[in-house]
Amino acid sequence: MTKRAQPAVPVVPVAQVLRADDGRWVLAGQLTIDNVAGVLAESVGVPLPTTGRVDLKGVDPVDSAGVAVLLEWKRRAVAEGVDLAFENVPPTMASLAELYGVDGLLSPA
Repeated sequence: MTKRAQPAVPVVPVAQVLRADDGRWVLAGQLTIDNVAGVLAESVGVPLPTTGRVDLKGVDPVDSAGVAVLLEWKRRAVAEGVDLAFENVPPTMASLAELYGVDGLLSPA
């Protein structure tokens, strides 16, 4: 009996959560259903940014799962007593947040 090769599973790069020199988190890469679990897992061990700012300028593409990640970070920030604001929110993400009625939570402070 010959074993069939398993189909290759595409590897989805996880958006990188980086602590910038100015105390912000800077995200780069995609933030979609394909990788949000990994992004959340990575962020758990990283202290929230000291400035309370998360820069999303390098995030592309995004989907509704990406919005959910930001909301989870907001919940974490409230629990830790930190004011958290998002900068350079991609237009697609802003539109999704508006559609779901959570755009006020993603607005800069």
